[in-house]
Amino acid sequence: MAHYATLSKKEQAHDDGIWSVSWARNGNTGKDIVVTGSVDNMVKAWIWDNENRSLDLKWQFEGHKLGVISVDIEHKQGKFAVSSGLDGYMYVWDMESGKEETHIQSRPEDVWTVRFSPDCDIIATGGFRGKVRLYGVKDGLKKVSLDTGGKFAISHAFSPDGKMIAVGGIDGTVHIFDIETAKGVQKLDAHSMPVRALTYSPDGMVLVTGSDDKVMKIFDAKHGNIAGSISGHSSWILTTRFFPDNQRIITGSSDKTVKVWDASTRQCVHTFKEHTDQVWDLTVNGNGTKVVSVSDDRSINIYSSPLP
Repeated sequence: MAHYATLSKKEQAHDDGIWSVSWARNGNTGKDIVVTGSVDNMVKAWIWDNENRSLDLKWQFEGHKLGVISVDIEHKQGKFAVSSGLDGYMYVWDMESGKEETHIQSRPEDVWTVRFSPDCDIIATGGFRGKVRLYGVKDGLKKVSLDTGGKFAISHAFSPDGKMIAVGGIDGTVHIFDIETAKGVQKLDAHSMPVRALTYSPDGMVLVTGSDDKVMKIFDAKHGNIAGSISGHSSWILTTRFFPDNQRIITGSSDKTVKVWDASTRQCVHTFKEHTDQVWDLTVNGNGTKVVSVSDDRSINIYSSPLP
């Protein structure tokens, strides 16, 4: 019977802490690509070899002059990845040619976490001024700016239909914006400390937040009502994702652990303890059978995940 297990541990994958990771399957090659970004200024693309349970370096992208904060792969074809750095630049990289597709220059304080929209037409990035800026992928031009009125938009997540974007603030609030109108539609007083982690359920019905207060909150995404909370980490929650099955949530924390939760019972069903430093980011592959996590310990871990 399938069970949770550690499949691979790529140690010293970067020369410094790894802050971000993304996973997608390339539609042309059929290969699973894992992209990582590190404060060593590097973006790396890896190929996951499922048969040999190995993570093999494919591309090493150079361009950022200061640490890479965030990376994301578009999930339409898995052809392009985007990265953001402390230097204020965003780069779009071609996963097939290994070359830079384009770059967008902004102010360092305006660039933090980056995400592709579900249709892969938009790149969103938050920053220290409390704003999330939306850029066109094809032309690199800024389309709109969404203002939370806060100090630091530290995290954000698109709804699965791409119509809404949730923005987590350093002040513990979450602002929900309608992308078409660029208007705020909800403000959630979610936490008393920074909201570093946000994820929508695949069906778009639930929004989960994670915070420095060690708590996850579960909200009705449509009405903004709180449906419950989950506790179990002993330190900051830095990242969270839903599994594609809509039934499980996974979190990474500065307590060095990765936890899997049952979304209905809100109980922890498994804890991975392989990292030796805080877990900055993680994600789940397309069918929910694999999880990848990255950490300040410079390692990339791949785990198996049983289907429910």
